[in-house]
Amino acid sequence: MSGEIVLFDYWRSSASYRVRIALESLGLAYRRESVDLLDGKQRSPEHRARNPQGLVPALAIDGHMLTQSLSIIEYLSETRPEARFLPADPLGRQRVRAISYAIAMEIHAVCNTGVVGHLMTLIEDGEAVRADWMKKFIGEGLAAVETLLDNPATGAFCHGDTPTMADFCLVPQVYNAERWGADIAGLERVRRITETCRALPAFQAAHPDAAKPA
Repeated sequence: MSGEIVLFDYWRSSASYRVRIALESLGLAYRRESVDLLDGKQRSPEHRARNPQGLVPALAIDGHMLTQSLSIIEYLSETRPEARFLPADPLGRQRVRAISYAIAMEIHAVCNTGVVGHLMTLIEDGEAVRADWMKKFIGEGLAAVETLLDNPATGAFCHGDTPTMADFCLVPQVYNAERWGADIAGLERVRRITETCRALPAFQAAHPDAAKPA
């Protein structure tokens, strides 16, 4: 592989959005190559050679092809001294991972394209059921995150006053909540932290609207 950093992603993918935030936060120059999930490009032999799971994102960096968004973010945190995506103390790292996993492994896992797409093949009136499914699992999941944020360690961001991996997960999930009409009006901490993040240039540059193909 060349020294160029290449992100294989889809503009609306939550997992891809997380990694874009991390890359933008570090100010790393990278090139994006779109893998259109709606056209099934993630299942192509070309992409499965990058990621045998047929998922996005995949990141070509440092001579390696990396997969799984949280693992990628932790790699960046461990290999770039300027990264502060995980706290220095073990308990802080555990808390940031717990919030991140609550979103990426509990909410996102049941709301991703593959799961919901299969669901729609099993039932009638798939579009209505999909909307209800998304509202239920995103809404309930973020309500639990709101409770996790009721903690003295919460600051301007999910943990303290510096954005961490937890914020990189939260903001894309709130984007999805808004897209699907999940009721998060009463989640004051979730909404406050999201708005604080959205004011930052790295989060703005990573937003799906900025990544959407022309």
